[in-house]
Amino acid sequence: MAKILFAGESWSVTSTHAKGFDTFTTTEYAEGGDAIIAAWRDGGHEVTYQPSHVAANDFPSTVEELSQWDVVVLSDIGSNTLLLPSSTFVRGHKHGNRLAALRDWTRAGGGFAMVGGYLTFQGIEAKANYRTTPVADVLPVVMEVGDDRVERPDGVRPVVTAAHLLTDGLGGGGEIPELLGYQRLVAKPGAETLMTVDADPLLVVGEAGEGRALAYASDVGPHWAPTEFTDWPGFVALWQRAASWLARES
Repeated sequence: MAKILFAGESWSVTSTHAKGFDTFTTTEYAEGGDAIIAAWRDGGHEVTYQPSHVAANDFPSTVEELSQWDVVVLSDIGSNTLLLPSSTFVRGHKHGNRLAALRDWTRAGGGFAMVGGYLTFQGIEAKANYRTTPVADVLPVVMEVGDDRVERPDGVRPVVTAAHLLTDGLGGGGEIPELLGYQRLVAKPGAETLMTVDADPLLVVGEAGEGRALAYASDVGPHWAPTEFTDWPGFVALWQRAASWLARES
């Protein structure tokens, strides 16, 4: 079974409450990766989870540090979080480029996946900003210059477009639940587009040197992935298979 490092899928919200003359603030912390983590663990995979605020300082900085995992997945975590650890941003200390290390680790045989969200690929207002980072070299897709979101509150149904280990018989042949949004991506030459939404790539896989890479253009939790989608048996099967494929398990 694969050893997976999963980074991102967490956030905090600070709210200001105004009640006439008086105001006060509240904060709330949440994580959105429960469904995908459960799918991996139910499939026997070992998962190390780093929420965004933990990954900011603890995400591996070298190929050697990354080598303890078979698969690395980034989900809804912006490039600045990984490029600017506090030692650099606050104290001005030199630090290894963690996205360059992730690229080199992938080319050396690792399995790398990026999952969509407001802070992956380019993201909302292009603030995720991965397009010109080193990991763009190994992803099987080309990202847009600006904001790449497609909001579909009316729902859009994914379509399987290619036979592959990841998608064959997905969900027992039943109808795939709808998603509520995704990101516009273009598959690179030689990459395989396995699923689409509105004719745009949803799931794209490819080789990267000795390693493998996967791009998934939607989210794995609300709001783009409603519970109907994450409760779908095909969601579980897809991500269990993806971990094994990325790790080159037989």
